[in-house]
Amino acid sequence: MRLSLKNWLPAATALAASLLGAVRPALASEAVVSPTRPSSSSSGAAPAPPFVAGRVFVGGSVRDGGAALADVHGCCASAALSADDCPEGTAGEHRRLLSRINIGTMVQMTEEQALEALRSATEAWDGGSGTWPQMSLSERIVAIKKFMSELQPKREDIVNILMHEIGKNRLDAEAEFDRTMQFVEKTIDFIQKSDEFGAWDSSNGSTRLFLSRAAVGIVLCLGPYNYPLNETYATLIPALLMGNVAILKIPTVGGLAHLLTIDAFAKALPPGAINFISGSGRTTMPPLMASGKIDSLAFIGGSNAADKLIKAHPEPHRLKLFLQLEAKNMGVYLPDLFENGSSADMETAMKETVAGTLSYNGQRCTALKLLFVPKDHSEQFARALAKKVESMSVGLPWEKKDSKYSQITPLPNMGRIEYMKSLIEDAVEKGAKIVNKNGGMVVGTGTQGSESTLMIPAIVYPVTPDMKLYEEEQFGPVIPIAPYDDLDEVLRYSREGKYGQQVSIFTSSPDEASARLVDRFSTVFGKININSQCGRSPDSAPFSGRRSSAMGVMSVSNALREFSIPTVVSYKQVGNNEELVHGIKGQSKFLQTAW
Repeated sequence: MRLSLKNWLPAATALAASLLGAVRPALASEAVVSPTRPSSSSSGAAPAPPFVAGRVFVGGSVRDGGAALADVHGCCASAALSADDCPEGTAGEHRRLLSRINIGTMVQMTEEQALEALRSATEAWDGGSGTWPQMSLSERIVAIKKFMSELQPKREDIVNILMHEIGKNRLDAEAEFDRTMQFVEKTIDFIQKSDEFGAWDSSNGSTRLFLSRAAVGIVLCLGPYNYPLNETYATLIPALLMGNVAILKIPTVGGLAHLLTIDAFAKALPPGAINFISGSGRTTMPPLMASGKIDSLAFIGGSNAADKLIKAHPEPHRLKLFLQLEAKNMGVYLPDLFENGSSADMETAMKETVAGTLSYNGQRCTALKLLFVPKDHSEQFARALAKKVESMSVGLPWEKKDSKYSQITPLPNMGRIEYMKSLIEDAVEKGAKIVNKNGGMVVGTGTQGSESTLMIPAIVYPVTPDMKLYEEEQFGPVIPIAPYDDLDEVLRYSREGKYGQQVSIFTSSPDEASARLVDRFSTVFGKININSQCGRSPDSAPFSGRRSSAMGVMSVSNALREFSIPTVVSYKQVGNNEELVHGIKGQSKFLQTAW
């Protein structure tokens, strides 16, 4: 189904009058999603496995994927096993065989199909004269609200996909959807209350200025697998609100959730305002960048891939960049915490450490990925942390233990398991030990092995500079503990390290050591957390970084600035300019300020 530009704009105007209006009939090619049981938040029952069919969304047209489809597999079918059929030491709740299941298909677009999406975006942008960039900001807000209204009924389907495809437990999957919607709502609220998006300034003598922000152009948006909805739409929606035309590259892992947003976008936005590309990034992305028609790159992922994309652009000096990349966030524990701190101080530190290292299996750029502990207290700390980790529930995303959903869930693919194993093996070969019981064991395998990606977290101690875990971002359920003799070792690591996103300082005294760390870290990291884990929230706060961790700032307000250019209309109060500009203002959409 294709909507013409001529027919779309009157519909948007009518929509502005009634805001959300009536829901239109479903598109003929809407996603095929297997029936999902109602939310099982109270019971923990397994939801019906989903199946999402791959589709193409380019130029406002939604069509099936044809023959070029790849199966998407997720977690998990479960079959009970006897003790004899399981590896030695397997706990009773893990005596089962976990196998991956087919949960959908993804279109594998060719280079030519990717260029078709680029042509659609180029036509929709039309040098800034296209329908979407020429709409008033208030009209674009109405359209995005329409998108949100259309997407809301998909909540349970998206939650189910997040559980099955990337192993996110139900509460975290629900929180990702809800936080995404809240982020958009807060972004719109900020626009409507801020002077940045349409205000007159008369403080410059006889010169009057209209200050606002306008689109950059065509934005290529690549999101991550771990937060496919929240992280991606925290850049994509602000970019669209500012009038940019977007091309969304669906991630290879975690991409099915995006297919469930296609119909909402098709119903709410004019043709070509957003286009989807799926399949191999190595096939589809280089020709887009080499065309020189991409004006802005919003990339959340690895720095090596980001560098390759940027270098492929023929004029990288004019490419506006927003990058959220790797991190090796430190947790720094000061001696006073052990020597002078109360039991409550230590309990708080432990609680924040467990959450900081293992929330969503440690698959967060903001996770704590290296713990620096005073040498005299490091073994005690490792044992105490091991007790906490051993008490965590390990299972499937929808399963419950003691009325709580599984805290450790399957990783998205075998590649992640193999990487965790390689880091652990390297550390053990060089003198480290796994502190917690069964740490690093993959459960649900049976004696013959299986496709299970459910790994019990591993606490690795002591970690030293010659080990891969000391430098490499594990992005998974492995907790390295590095003993230190002097804080200068910690400062050297921060000063000479590759990354600079966040750090957590755990202390019980407002002494010179804490202040010294804050001052030194203020020129290294984007955020310093005191007695708390690293994290992106609240969304009103700037989420930034230095070095190879970030370029650009994410927040409700900053994301809008990242994808727009301050634009000024100026005139002098002489002759009949005042009357002339007043007349222009009444007809101009850019000068419109009424919400």
